[in-house]
Amino acid sequence: MELKNLLGHKAVDMGARFFGVADLAVAKEAILEQGGEFLNAFPRALSVGIAMSDRIVDLLPRHKEAIIARTYDYLYYTVNQSLDRIALRLSATLNEHGFKSLLVPASDRADTKNIRGIFSHKLAANLAGLGWIGPSCMLITPEIGPRVRWVTVLTDAPMKTGLPLTNGCGDCRSCVESCPPNAFTGRSFDPSEPRESRFNIQRCIDYRNLLEKKIPGVRVCGMCVNVCPIGKKKKSA
Repeated sequence: MELKNLLGHKAVDMGARFFGVADLAVAKEAILEQGGEFLNAFPRALSVGIAMSDRIVDLLPRHKEAIIARTYDYLYYTVNQSLDRIALRLSATLNEHGFKSLLVPASDRADTKNIRGIFSHKLAANLAGLGWIGPSCMLITPEIGPRVRWVTVLTDAPMKTGLPLTNGCGDCRSCVESCPPNAFTGRSFDPSEPRESRFNIQRCIDYRNLLEKKIPGVRVCGMCVNVCPIGKKKKSA
């Protein structure tokens, strides 16, 4: 608990709102399939989240406007940079205490064919008890919905882990119905099913590529983040 508290305080001091520890044993096969055998050395994960600015997320229905798109794009980039700095500090602290660690960047596409990184940040956050995975395939926190960006540090340090939360989306399909390219099928998350059963990622990419033709260098949508009732409700409570 002492090490976990130390890491949690460091994360919060550097700007994180969410911090938790995940036991990866229950998802071992999926993790190895995605990232490779070398991940076997890391049975746990630190999950760290920074809340996105409501002022900007609330403007995303106007994501086709250059000023809105560029502002959100800069927020996205800045938050990712902050997450990576926090993860680097936590990783160094783990090493100083004699444990292994592996920083998984906040936004890094290691597998261009399947369009994913070496490890799922939302999986770590889910297993750490910080939220559940909604039909949008995003991590939904009970505090502010999906208005969070995540980073992960894999480790072998023995720490108390969290427990996954029950899916709190219920019958809500706001994200599904508000997606401009209709990229979501509406199916609830099931860890035994592939991502494709819920999310046609190519439709999402094609739509954002289309947006980039109108606003060079920016591929912003974010409607699934904007419309989530949990995020809207909690921020105004």
